Amino acid sequence: MKPKLIHISEKTVIGMKSSMHHGEFGNIVALWKRFMPNRKAIKNVANEEFIAMQNYTDFDNFEVSFDVWACVEVASIETIPDTMEAFTILEGEYAVFLHKGMDASATYQRVMNEWLPNSGYEIDNRSHFQVMGDKYKNGSSDSEEDFYVPVRLRS
Repeated sequence: MKPKLIHISEKTVIGMKSSMHHGEFGNIVALWKRFMPNRKAIKNVANEEFIAMQNYTDFDNFEVSFDVWACVEVASIETIPDTMEAFTILEGEYAVFLHKGMDASATYQRVMNEWLPNSGYEIDNRSHFQVMGDKYKNGSSDSEEDFYVPVRLRS
């Protein structure tokens, strides 16, 4: 498990969000079912990729709810559809992991339990997100997406 370590610039996204607790995966499915029929209403889309994003208020506390997003990157936010919101993913360092298949939680557990403790990095307080591009195939074992994990050098 070897990620690419990259620095990203700010990204602006538009989409829908929902609050959830760990293990409430049905909320994610419901969110994407609401988002997908409305995605064409978003103007100034930057690319063809979809972004699944998580914003944690307390990453280390599994009892606290967090926001999940179904969104796309945009070049500008001149118009935001009524049912959606804009958000800025902050600039910073990310460890990017290629995820294959549909068991995202297993990949994420390997990142947190195997790679992170031995990496010299720690989780930074910024958005976590997954980019689903042209190799993403919902429900397929040969699907691919990139996991972006916000990191900073361990202090």
